Amino acid sequence: MELRQLRYFVRIVETGSMGSAALDLNIGVSALSQQMTRLENDLSIRLLQRTSRGVTPTSAGLAFYSQAQLALRHADDAVLAAREARLSGHISVGMAPSTASVLGMPFINAMRESYPDVRLHVVESLSGNLERMINTRQIDLAIVFQKDKIVRWSARPILEERLFLIGTHALLADISSDGISPAQLANIPLIMPSQGHGLRGRLEAIAQEHGLTPEVVTEIDGLALLMQAVRSGLGATLQPGAAISHLDHEALRVIDVQNPVLSRPNFLVSLSDDELSPAGLATRVILSKVMRELTQAGAWPGATLYVN
Repeated sequence: MELRQLRYFVRIVETGSMGSAALDLNIGVSALSQQMTRLENDLSIRLLQRTSRGVTPTSAGLAFYSQAQLALRHADDAVLAAREARLSGHISVGMAPSTASVLGMPFINAMRESYPDVRLHVVESLSGNLERMINTRQIDLAIVFQKDKIVRWSARPILEERLFLIGTHALLADISSDGISPAQLANIPLIMPSQGHGLRGRLEAIAQEHGLTPEVVTEIDGLALLMQAVRSGLGATLQPGAAISHLDHEALRVIDVQNPVLSRPNFLVSLSDDELSPAGLATRVILSKVMRELTQAGAWPGATLYVN
């Protein structure tokens, strides 16, 4: 039995005519009649008596009509309560600058559309800072890149980002456009965040795996200044696809790292479902949804979704 069948039945009883009810409900008479037949078959009770003067309810139909009206009122009240009880609260979400450059505005717009009464606080900071903030509960959710540093939090892998070498044409003039291997990175002066941050940790893991000693000439814990130093020719940097989406490719080269391809995971971290507030649960759903939509639409360069 479906809610729409109750509405159809009530309207038929109120109009006393299958044709009039069909007109009011914007449905064909044949389709309306079929729905009533299905309803009667499901209940194994005759509800309507068809006569030459129209349609009248049987005694069982009258009893059903009274309860159907009550059920519809309850259903309407439930819809009204859901609309009036709009989700509210305060939620803070952390993103690395490269992540925010792709995810930030689409996520904010999606939250405003779905949950306008939730007060959103977006924190843009390097991943190492976000890891400390999430562990000390200064923020509610975050996108981070190192799962092992998250203590007592839920960490869900969402996507994997390829890493690219970025530098001026002059600095990278000897590098083939076909790509660069991890071993070749050891010969290039690099500008990276300091130790403890996601990209630096990934570089150190690569270096250890391949027995390399990368030359980090400058440490800068801020994407804007780091990229300014790269544009000045001070060194190159390793950055994910999200960071290259707004680059001036005439001023900088972007080179694939191959054999193997270098990448970093993106984890969506939060409290467990039991501890997270309703606003937090809703925000986590929206955040994951937007990340997946951007990746599927090709709007997140170098990103690949994990198969869940």
